[in-house]
Amino acid sequence: MKGPPVGALNEVLVLGTAHLSNMPKTFDPETLSSLLDRLAAWHPTAIATEDMSGLQCDSLRRYPARYADTVKTYCPDPTPAGKATGLDVPAANAEAERLLASWPKAPTAVQRRHLAAVFLAAGERHSALVQWLRLEPTERHPGDGLNEDLVTALDKLKDRRNETSLIAARLAARLGLERLWSVDDHSADTPDPADPVEAKAFNDAIMQAWNNAATQARQADKGRLQDGLTKSDGILDMYRSFNAPEASMQTYQSDFGAAFMEPSPQGFGRKYLGYWETRNLRMVSNIRDVLGQYPGTRLLAIVGASHKGYYEAYLNQMHDVRLVDAMGVLK
Repeated sequence: MKGPPVGALNEVLVLGTAHLSNMPKTFDPETLSSLLDRLAAWHPTAIATEDMSGLQCDSLRRYPARYADTVKTYCPDPTPAGKATGLDVPAANAEAERLLASWPKAPTAVQRRHLAAVFLAAGERHSALVQWLRLEPTERHPGDGLNEDLVTALDKLKDRRNETSLIAARLAARLGLERLWSVDDHSADTPDPADPVEAKAFNDAIMQAWNNAATQARQADKGRLQDGLTKSDGILDMYRSFNAPEASMQTYQSDFGAAFMEPSPQGFGRKYLGYWETRNLRMVSNIRDVLGQYPGTRLLAIVGASHKGYYEAYLNQMHDVRLVDAMGVLK
């Protein structure tokens, strides 16, 4: 029941990625140029990333009993930008939407600096980075809501070794996009068991489930791909491997399927699997929300490779979503 719809299709390309913050020293960010060229040639009109939105972080901060560790790990503090702009997170998100609704085709440097400051206050620092990258280098200075500390933070974020800074933000700026969409979701997170015996039993059960032939094969593939990063096509070989049709099944057999079959009477593996499926469902619902607001979008979803199979399975259930083969784009 896929349509066709009236007008352009919603197309989604799911790009499974390594988390670049964990890459070995042999990884040179400049080698991403070949990947960026291929993604740019597909001409996405929106880019979704594995980052938590400022609004979700704002919500989770209100429930520290459950989410204190999640906030500490995944939610940078927007308070400095809030003080600089006079906007809290909800107000800054509303202001960013208001500005973008009447955004000119040729915004001034003043407007871009101001929008960057608003995005920082909204908890959307990578969308702020997109605005920063779209400025001429001589225009990347304090003013219009950006103080010295915020400018320093943006300059550091520009070169941070993660896939949002090095791929998504750079690609968005190159394509003339104004923002990124933060679609990660950690509302299914729960604290570790308070009982250390139970916590150890949970960890031991999951580690035992992961000790299997599929995991050994994944680790061998990882080592081979990382050893090849110094070759001319090393980075493309890695992305082609992560996005190959068989990769998602190997991930399932190694990780989530193995946990599903884990035999502990407490159902530790099923609890872990329940968290994982819930998280992916909510991430995909965030993507679907974007497509619902902007029918006819060509959306690039950049996400850790373990999510790719779940993204595609859930997105493919949507009437108004057509999946794009990543291998065709990466060839």
